[in-house]
Amino acid sequence: MRAGINSQRRQLLRGRFNRPGVIRPPWSIDEAAFVDGCTRCGHCAQQCPEQILQMGSGGFPEVNFSLGECTFCADCVSACEASVFYSTLQVPWKNQAKIDNSCLVQQSVVCRSCAEQCEPEAIRFQLRLGGVAMPEIDLSRCNGCGACVSVCPTRAITVVAEHDALPVDAPINLSNNGAK
Repeated sequence: MRAGINSQRRQLLRGRFNRPGVIRPPWSIDEAAFVDGCTRCGHCAQQCPEQILQMGSGGFPEVNFSLGECTFCADCVSACEASVFYSTLQVPWKNQAKIDNSCLVQQSVVCRSCAEQCEPEAIRFQLRLGGVAMPEIDLSRCNGCGACVSVCPTRAITVVAEHDALPVDAPINLSNNGAK
């Protein structure tokens, strides 16, 4: 932290302290340290081949999965001159996909776009009583890449930031009226 600057106070005064839903680039250090160390130069966003990094609130980079998925190429990390990323030898993040009740299967419409795009096969459809196949997310397989987000026709899928995410052993399915 730079001398004389209290990043937590700065975030509180800006109204962004522990903002839920903000997803930083993969391999980002914790939020307070990231905001304190990021120079807001935009090099990470410029180097993102998927163009999912955008300069968000306060000029800090944020991931926008409605534009596509993260391929974990690490170009954002390589482009950064600040010390706001940890080693790419580690897991990039612990973000998780979440499906809400606006999923088409709630209206008995067959759609498996999310599962078709899920490379780690974390989203599967399980047949339920009544003959409707409901999506389930295996959180131990979900890498939070966001491939499922932009293909969802009802925008029922979001990627939840690590600090807002569920424990890995928590099942996510829509058979109990929503993901919890």
